Amino acid sequence: MSSFPTSAKAVIIGGGIVGCSTAYHLAKLGWTDVVLLERKKLTSGTTFHAAGLVGQLRSNANITQLLGYSVDLYKKLEEETGQATGWKMNGGLRLACNEERWTEVKRQATTAHSFGLEMELLTPSEAKELWPLMNIDDVIGAAYMPTDGQANPSDITLSLAKGARMAGATILEDTKVTKVVMDDGVIKGVMTEKGFIECEKVILCGGQWTREFAATVGVNVPLVPMEHQYMVTERIDGITSDLPTLRDPDRLTYYKEEVGGLVMGGYEANPIPWATKGIPKGFHYSLLDSNYDHFEPLMELALGRVPALETAGIRTLTNGPESFTPDGNFIIGEAPELKNFFVGAGFNAFGIAAGGGAGMALAEWVKNGEPPFDLWSADIRRFGRPHFDTDWVRTRTVEAYGKHYTMAWPFEENSSGRPCRKSPLYDTLKDKGACFGEKLGWERPNWFATEGMEAKDIYSFGRQNWFDTVGEEHKAGREAAVLFDQTSFAKFTLKGPDAEAALSWIAANDVKKPVGSLIYTQMLNDRGGIECDLTAVRVARDEYYIVTGTGYATHDFDWISRNIPKGMNAQLVDVTSAYSVLSLMGPKARDILATVTNSDVSNEAFKFGTAKTIGIAGCPVNALRVTYVGELGWELHLPVEYATTVYDALTEAGAEFGLRDAGYRAIESMRLEKGYRAWGSDIGSDHTPAEAGLAWAVKLKKNIDFKGRKAAEAQRDNGVKKILACFTTDPDVVLSGRETIYRDGKRVGWLSSGGFGYTVNKSIGYGYVRSNEVINADFIRAGSYELEVATKRVPCTVQLGPLYDPKMERVKR
Repeated sequence: MSSFPTSAKAVIIGGGIVGCSTAYHLAKLGWTDVVLLERKKLTSGTTFHAAGLVGQLRSNANITQLLGYSVDLYKKLEEETGQATGWKMNGGLRLACNEERWTEVKRQATTAHSFGLEMELLTPSEAKELWPLMNIDDVIGAAYMPTDGQANPSDITLSLAKGARMAGATILEDTKVTKVVMDDGVIKGVMTEKGFIECEKVILCGGQWTREFAATVGVNVPLVPMEHQYMVTERIDGITSDLPTLRDPDRLTYYKEEVGGLVMGGYEANPIPWATKGIPKGFHYSLLDSNYDHFEPLMELALGRVPALETAGIRTLTNGPESFTPDGNFIIGEAPELKNFFVGAGFNAFGIAAGGGAGMALAEWVKNGEPPFDLWSADIRRFGRPHFDTDWVRTRTVEAYGKHYTMAWPFEENSSGRPCRKSPLYDTLKDKGACFGEKLGWERPNWFATEGMEAKDIYSFGRQNWFDTVGEEHKAGREAAVLFDQTSFAKFTLKGPDAEAALSWIAANDVKKPVGSLIYTQMLNDRGGIECDLTAVRVARDEYYIVTGTGYATHDFDWISRNIPKGMNAQLVDVTSAYSVLSLMGPKARDILATVTNSDVSNEAFKFGTAKTIGIAGCPVNALRVTYVGELGWELHLPVEYATTVYDALTEAGAEFGLRDAGYRAIESMRLEKGYRAWGSDIGSDHTPAEAGLAWAVKLKKNIDFKGRKAAEAQRDNGVKKILACFTTDPDVVLSGRETIYRDGKRVGWLSSGGFGYTVNKSIGYGYVRSNEVINADFIRAGSYELEVATKRVPCTVQLGPLYDPKMERVKR
């Protein structure tokens, strides 16, 4: 460029694969006045030393779709730009060396089929035909995905950069951004060592530098650098250029062909965090000292698989830092702390595989104000308060790295950085046998050990050790009463003269209700997709109390606050930490509650869908008559300082009625029987109320405008092409989600959630039946259905209504 740009529509910071891909896609979308700034040279951060494997399958359909987009892009990129990419679609092998891993691989194959990917199961000898140098003495089976491949990280990044320039983008190397310039909290541009560039939007793709830079504008990006090593050999006889990539998770290692030799790396159980005191200045095109002692255990494992490595010449042992995250997924999206500040970082050593798709998604997010499809599992808003502490982030990330190739068990919990956030009842419940899970730092009872049991999960792909105990908690909830500690619920107040008007615009259901009303509602995007699924209680003329799921605290707060119409006087405040929640559920719940309060809790005085303040043991309790388990019940919201007092009063009064402590596993099994939807699995931003069977909670019959109304009206008038249905099968079949749905022999979708219903004694799954044509309930019922479970098809029954209904309560959260 002959002159330095003084303004741009958007500035991208970082010239690795994700930054260059974002520039490429924005320019292709017509944003030709986008500028990418790289402090040193393109790829000089972490991209240049990436291993370059490109796999596609993940446990989430849309992340798999995003990785598949990368493959489609890399196939054609070299032809488009004339710049080599090193792309080879040579397929990918994954080995299984014990029965549990073989079960996992078969379940992964079913997940692949669910998402439309080809994955073949092979015998050991068939796998050896594809990968002749490996020893298969311990191999039970393998999976092969023909569309996986590999690329040269630097070449493919430079090809994306060239394509971006060809489409009109500006890319400047040796141009360090010193700060984001703000005015009253609004981005005005970026200051560089060469001058100021005015812009409205900033996209930070700074790899391992992202957390530190984002913090300068108050944005939290939970990632830390970790050392990651791989070895490159000299040529080895028998290695061909079309050799598939190989993942050997039981030996913690991966392999790919490179110039007639092998790249071999892995994920050790004791990884080494890097730059714990900050990344050294001037670190670019830099590697760390090779750590042969730390790599030796991986090498020994690899020798058992590939004996030829014993005599192969070693060209290099590359040790390069990579950015990893606390949950092993990357971070993408608009920061909740700062409007128009976007992030694409933390790719956990699969940045080359994700780079094409992540750049596409980030570019569309920047241009359109929303992602092209639901990316919740990678969304920056999935994090919360614990993730502001770098020490906590590092501790959890070390665990996540170490689990990269370990078995991905159903219901697996993390163990590091715990306990972090505790209910006042934590110690009480722990003493009573609670086995805790963790979400967003909160300790939550999953189940309670009975006499002779240890309060510890024992993982398997079959029924786990807590299965029967949870069944007893479930039974108590259906026949007597249970008490759940749900203090971790995210809780907000929306207050101000315009609170009603603001919430009326954001909420799909009618919130213009009398004080004391409880409203279950979704909040929709402009496509009609469900962005939030929550309860709002009108506590005053100018105030609502909003309750949503633990894991959605950041996301839902951001969605509501961003969508309060400009000029309206309404303030949203997070009050999560101020209140405990005890959920009293079951047919005996009223009997117990009446024993501890002087308030009238009869059905006539305290109807479903209402809330009122009652007194219990000297505590003012905000009692919400609502349930997520399909029974008579109340959520009791109370100041945290009263939690133990109220809990003691309830447990003492409940003893004669069979009251039992219960956990989140029982909540899940009961909600599956009742057909309640779970946001993040059954419903989300890609699903509408009409598709999810929730159209009854949308105020289309009222003359009240709201966000997403036009899309909801269009579906009402034109119909839908997918419908959420319930599937039940034999109790011996274990459903965990992502099993493939077949209708009349044709693949039509996959399960979004799965589990077991103890009352109906059936395995239960929910999933969308999809069609290219408009469908209705009659279409769903007319089909004959099967589920593919670990590659085996099993017959199942479809149902659209609840499996269980005590005929007490209708509208639930």
